[in-house]
Amino acid sequence: MASEKKTKIIKTIKVDTDKCNGCRACEAICSAFHSDPKYGSTNPARSRIQVIHDPLKDIYVPVYAGEYTPAECLGRDKYVIDGKEYEECAFCRASCPSRNLFKEPDSGLPLKCDMCEGEDEPMCVKWCLVDALTYEEREEEIVSTEEEERLEDLEIGLESLADKYGLDKLIDAVTRMSVKD
Repeated sequence: MASEKKTKIIKTIKVDTDKCNGCRACEAICSAFHSDPKYGSTNPARSRIQVIHDPLKDIYVPVYAGEYTPAECLGRDKYVIDGKEYEECAFCRASCPSRNLFKEPDSGLPLKCDMCEGEDEPMCVKWCLVDALTYEEREEEIVSTEEEERLEDLEIGLESLADKYGLDKLIDAVTRMSVKD
């Protein structure tokens, strides 16, 4: 298994807080795009982007959902912006057990920004009239084998099934499948 150099497209949303005016159009379009049926309803709690607001300083900071983490982080740093103190959690993109941000309100399942898969750019970027959000793609070189990639895909799939249905049910299903062969 020889390793080969490949490139991977990294998709990101660049946030310019100086331009954000707090209109929350990004939250509305994100929740509408991800509703069932698509564009059937808007509920900002289902949005994969949230706008943090400091009314005294008139500062708005859009934060979009990142990876789920099953444990709380150890860092409880504080940041001071224009004289106001913010906790590190306010700017964190992760869905974690210590807060309800970026979780489906009905089921509690974590939400993650999927960059509006199937669209040429995320809807929040398209609907941001002040260009506070911009979509960027960059190539990064990765070194891996095909076998490593297949195993990583398999592990991600199994982890998702275990999270959704429980490890015991997953093991039972695999056992039933192996008996059929």
